[in-house]
Amino acid sequence: MNAEPLLQRVARALERAGLEAVLIGNAAAALQGAPVTTIDFDFMFRKTPANLRKLKAFARELGATILRPYYPASDLFRVVSDDLGLQVDFLATIHGVRSFESLRSRAVMVRLGAAHLSVAALSDIVKSKRAAGRAKDYAVLTILEATLDEAQTTTHPRRAPRRPRSRK
Repeated sequence: MNAEPLLQRVARALERAGLEAVLIGNAAAALQGAPVTTIDFDFMFRKTPANLRKLKAFARELGATILRPYYPASDLFRVVSDDLGLQVDFLATIHGVRSFESLRSRAVMVRLGAAHLSVAALSDIVKSKRAAGRAKDYAVLTILEATLDEAQTTTHPRRAPRRPRSRK
């Protein structure tokens, strides 16, 4: 299944609601070339009264419902639509990331159709999965680290060692 049309719809709904959020997790890694899959979209956002109102507008835009599956133990807000086959999780904190502002400052902007989406840097995704320490995160760490290494090598290729000149 190609998740891009659904992610385009999510990006448009975020823009219309004015909700600033950064895509994290495997979906963010996949947009940056990592060969991973996921069944949901995860976002980090600032949990403020204004953003909670915007989250409600986002859910309305998609005809979705907001759930709090782990309340009060967690600040997870889950937006679901069975009709769309959609699950979008919004988290105010994530392992390995100091703040929303720091994550956003390193994020890349990705164009999806007519909308733009802020996507966490692959290095932040790796750091977060390592810090979370869950088996499902460890299972993809090798793949994510290899993708990150390849991206860094492509962006900053190492110089080939100089060959000694032969004297004639």
